[in-house]
Amino acid sequence: MSVMKGWTAIENFNSLHNEQLNRPMIGLGLRHNHFQEVLGKTWQVDFLEVHSENFFSKGAERDYLKKIAERYPISLHSTALGLGSEPSIKASYLNSLKDLVDDIKPAMISDHASFSWGEINGKTVHMGDLLPIAFNEHSLKLMAENINRVQEILSRTLKIENLSAYLQPKDSSMTECEFLVRLTQVTGCELLVDLNNLVVNAHNFSDKDPVKFGKDWLSCIPPDRIGEFHLAGFSPVKEGQWVIDDHGQAVGDTVWELYEYALTNFGTVPTLIEWDNQLPNWQTLLEEVDKARLIANRVCFNE
Repeated sequence: MSVMKGWTAIENFNSLHNEQLNRPMIGLGLRHNHFQEVLGKTWQVDFLEVHSENFFSKGAERDYLKKIAERYPISLHSTALGLGSEPSIKASYLNSLKDLVDDIKPAMISDHASFSWGEINGKTVHMGDLLPIAFNEHSLKLMAENINRVQEILSRTLKIENLSAYLQPKDSSMTECEFLVRLTQVTGCELLVDLNNLVVNAHNFSDKDPVKFGKDWLSCIPPDRIGEFHLAGFSPVKEGQWVIDDHGQAVGDTVWELYEYALTNFGTVPTLIEWDNQLPNWQTLLEEVDKARLIANRVCFNE
């Protein structure tokens, strides 16, 4: 399947990127706590990400998002497509997503390499979580078919995020990064690489140092396959305890170190700061954006 054509919002997004001499575009996850503050003035942030499902219903929140979209490029990050699910994605969900995309005209659209839909007593139900898939030929074919279907309906290219997982399904025949690279080859999708997810998985499943784990993982991704980075933090745990990807802290030092490595190898890829729980004030979030921009300028432009 060929890659989807561009559209006005993404053309403007890329135009701004080029006008800044390929300066990194640094975005911020926008959550309900800061809705009113965002409209108060113009902030030094290049794009804003929202969770798609929160804006499916037409009303005050959709109207608010349309006002935001007049000022900033919007990234729609979905959490319920369930692209690795055996049951077909429900038409009602796809219709709602398409309506939102047509209304907001986002610069980017993304979801996860996971499954969410299953069947109970013959009825299709959503599991309410991002569940891991086995990395094998069956999963690849299934996910590719779902991605192609969604890209065709939306006339957009999806960005697919690597998952922070809490179990490892059996029957994998390839590594996660091998699976994701092949997925880009057969669908034309791009990868959204969440560096915090790599660190979480390293803590929970690998004997490697998390930085070493992350660098090895990134080394198998061709430079032209990554369309976005996510940076986040997690709450600290005691030694031997499981790390939960709660997005409840500032970006950690390990993630910043991986980000520098990623910039060195992949260049100025659009980057998002995520913070979902124990939300700080808006100014603290902007400081995280500024830190990412300073690191990117230093690594990529020796500034």
